[in-house]
Amino acid sequence: MIVISTAAALIGGVIVALLLVGATFALFVGLRAAAAAGSAVRANRRFEALFAAAPAVPVLAYGDGRIELARTVADWLGLKELPGRIDELASVLPVDVLGALKNDILAAHRAARGFTRAVTVPGSSRTLMWRGERAPHEIGIGAVIIWVFDATDSQREIEQLSAQQGDMRGAFEALTGLIEAAPLPMWYRGADLKLAMVNSAYVAAVEGANAADVVGRGVELVEGSGHGGPLAGAVEAREQGKPHERLLPATIGGERRSLKLFDIPLPTGGVAGYAIDIEDLEQAHARERRFAEAQRTMLDRLSAGVAQFGRDRALVFCNQPFRRMFAMRNEWLADRPEFDRVLERMREANRVPEVRDFPSWKAERRDWFTEAVSAFEENWMLPDSTHLRVLAQPLPDGGLLLIFEDRTEQVQLASARDTLLRVRTATFDNLFEALGVFAADGKLQLWNNRFRAVWELEEEFLSSHPRVDVVSEQVASKLAHPARAKIINELVRAATMERQTRGGRFELADGRHFEFGVVPLPDGNALFTMLDITDSRRIEQALRERNEALENTDRVKTAFVANMSYELRTPLTSISGFAEMLHGGYAGKLTKQADAYVEAILESVARLGVLVDDVLDLTQADGEGVALELEDVDLAAVARAAADRLAPQARKAGIDYVVEINRSVGRVTGDPRRIGEVIEHLLRHALASVGGETGSGGRVLLHADGNAARARIVVSDDGQGMDAQAAAHAFDRFAQPGITSGGARALDLGLPLAKQFVEAHRGTIALVSEPGEGTLVTVELPRR
Repeated sequence: MIVISTAAALIGGVIVALLLVGATFALFVGLRAAAAAGSAVRANRRFEALFAAAPAVPVLAYGDGRIELARTVADWLGLKELPGRIDELASVLPVDVLGALKNDILAAHRAARGFTRAVTVPGSSRTLMWRGERAPHEIGIGAVIIWVFDATDSQREIEQLSAQQGDMRGAFEALTGLIEAAPLPMWYRGADLKLAMVNSAYVAAVEGANAADVVGRGVELVEGSGHGGPLAGAVEAREQGKPHERLLPATIGGERRSLKLFDIPLPTGGVAGYAIDIEDLEQAHARERRFAEAQRTMLDRLSAGVAQFGRDRALVFCNQPFRRMFAMRNEWLADRPEFDRVLERMREANRVPEVRDFPSWKAERRDWFTEAVSAFEENWMLPDSTHLRVLAQPLPDGGLLLIFEDRTEQVQLASARDTLLRVRTATFDNLFEALGVFAADGKLQLWNNRFRAVWELEEEFLSSHPRVDVVSEQVASKLAHPARAKIINELVRAATMERQTRGGRFELADGRHFEFGVVPLPDGNALFTMLDITDSRRIEQALRERNEALENTDRVKTAFVANMSYELRTPLTSISGFAEMLHGGYAGKLTKQADAYVEAILESVARLGVLVDDVLDLTQADGEGVALELEDVDLAAVARAAADRLAPQARKAGIDYVVEINRSVGRVTGDPRRIGEVIEHLLRHALASVGGETGSGGRVLLHADGNAARARIVVSDDGQGMDAQAAAHAFDRFAQPGITSGGARALDLGLPLAKQFVEAHRGTIALVSEPGEGTLVTVELPRR
């Protein structure tokens, strides 16, 4: 027998009680969990239903390229299997779209930057909208949730609405631009009839700053209040529901104008309006009345008779010549007789042609009012041999204007003209020149016997009035060069169409030469003339051959002078060498008189050497041109060196030798040797002009300066100068004798050489001289 103590029993009871409480609690928790699970299942089913019915389907993308795609999205993309990575979408998406989508996912993953991208599925018209953002941590760490929904219908609707909006915006802008550009003042009033919009013409009319200023201040176009105020027309137009029109005065630009105002009610309750300035129209009507009066006054002074009939065929106006021409009395015309009565009155006065059936003739003239012809013209031969030209012009208002011109004198003149034409034809046929007249359309109209004989054309062919191209083809075989026959077409066209005078020469196959010319005539035709110049051509050829012979002779002369100059240099060199040896004492000491003779020989040899060099330069420049060795030239140094070389000669002659070289003379591109020779030639000419070798004194000036474009060299003297004829030929070769009366060298070759060298540098040289006043020579050289 087991004995349980009270304490043990108490402990056991407590344990049992605790177990009961624990079991009860566990049962409660289990029941509660089961209830919660059932609620969660129901909520999950509800969310699944909502999720299935939602227009957007989620897609989860991860930074490592994994992707969780719903079946719906796969179907939209045309995928048979669900992809596990985003790169697997390359089979259905273009490379650029897939790359942009991957960049969007990466940006959302790293920077939590949301994105929206529209993707068009290739091969279908479906458009999917992808909107992504970083997913909450509960969905997945590093995941990006993308909501994809089918935006095909909405995108199409958006495009349609955008297109409609663009059309409406364009229409609105065009309408606004039209209103703004309209030259008429235009405005719009709201439902309260206050100005809501005005155009530029309205602002200009009221002299406002801008449209906003005019609308803000409510500036009205017209003045007044009450029934005549600016709002009266708008009120009446809105009450009547139709446009309202009225005429009011207004002051625009400081002038009083008459405006026709139009108010048009709009469905919105507002009223639109515009104004037309009819002041000019009223003045135009007044001017039209004055013009009509002036026109009638002028018509009274015409020599032609004028009669105007209204749409009721009554005479509304006739001038004085009409009344005199048809013996119409003023009191009879005052009753405004009808057209038929006027014709009958004219017949009574024997002022209409004699016809067998006058009623029918009159009915034909009555049709002038209704015929759809711009004008009718006919000639009336009256019983007294008067010739009338009648012009009938239907008027737009249904009336008729008749003009009667007495052409009796013109008919007589035409008869005299026919006589003159016959005389002209006879004159043409007896001229030595061949003549042909071509019309503006190129057809041959007139010709003379000489024209037919030169080209050997048949009269039957010419009588058919052939075109100029046919004539040129016919005469081509008569020319030495048949292809030149086409020039006849061009010349006739130039004379008729371009009104130009042309000329030239033809050579016929038989050796004859003709000078031709094509002259435009006042009537639009062209006159083609041919003159036989065979004899003058032969004389011309003989003169040309003679000229060629003279030119050959001149070339032979030039070659002879050049060869002689070369041949002279050898003995001159020997003479100079031996004379220098004698002067230097190699043959023994000379007497003072012999030494003076040797010095004279050396001076003469030097002068002759310079003359030979000048002749050589002239002949070489004439044959082959001046050869230049171009370089950068310090013109001041070259000028000073040339002046120094002639300074001893000036001092020996007692000449006031002045050299002025400014720094502005600068540098030029040229041949320094030739430029130095130019200056020397000019200085020698100046020294010789003032008696440089006779010791008669005088003054010679060398001046040099320049600007940015050109350098200038001036050589002047106060010597004997030249007359006009000598100055005109100063630069001609061999224009003066080679030796002066005093035995000194006349530098007639210096100036021509200087001119050739200057022109070779593209410069200019000019000479000014007066007898007894000296000479001034100016040379200008370009910098480049």
